Amino acid sequence: MIATVVRHPAVKRACAMLAVVLVAGCATGPTANPDDPLEPMNRTLYSVHDAVDTAVVRPVAQAYVDVVPQPIRQAVSNVFNNIQDLFSGVNGVLQGKLDKAGDDFGRVLLNTGFGLGGIFDLASMMGIERGNEDFGQTFGVWGFPQGPYLFVPLLGPTTVRDGAGVAVRFIWGPAQYLNSDALQWGLYGLTYIDLRADALSASGLVDTAALDRYTFIRNAYLQRRRYLVYDGKPPPEKEE
Repeated sequence: MIATVVRHPAVKRACAMLAVVLVAGCATGPTANPDDPLEPMNRTLYSVHDAVDTAVVRPVAQAYVDVVPQPIRQAVSNVFNNIQDLFSGVNGVLQGKLDKAGDDFGRVLLNTGFGLGGIFDLASMMGIERGNEDFGQTFGVWGFPQGPYLFVPLLGPTTVRDGAGVAVRFIWGPAQYLNSDALQWGLYGLTYIDLRADALSASGLVDTAALDRYTFIRNAYLQRRRYLVYDGKPPPEKEE
């Protein structure tokens, strides 16, 4: 039983994140970037990620786009978005954003009941917007500090706070209820390729617009997460 739990992908991610946090405690120096005290390590991990993404992941995502018809890809994205809407509703409640939570739960009921399990996004057609709340944002609203910026190969940019949120999301995700490891990994793989396919255009933008892609990605990520935590109205940043 214990061995099965330890092998669970979400537990592995949580353990890996904990290891990085422990490293962070002894790696911060007086001249470190306050947003990215682990920058040397993160740049190395980004280089690994970029090499694997360029050689394997991006071509697979591009092949997925080229081979699978757009309506089928959209249906796959809709199903995954429907699951995420449920978690967004939970986080809306945890953050006290009851209007957003109501919209998210309404989306799930409508798309699941009348959209064939979420294959069709009827809620968006009716103008019901997605809340897009997650556990990382909830932790931020609750006052948990952001923690060091981290770059995790294959997963991308995150922070200690957001990484903890991702771990919670995976632990509570529907894949854990599948009895087959093959089905679990297949679901994780399809989710990953679906997300990577959606990000293909963004990758091209980074490639053409950024002289230092690592810095561009880090700054864009941190700014976006700050924007989301404060619902588009972040307080002025403190001057150093």
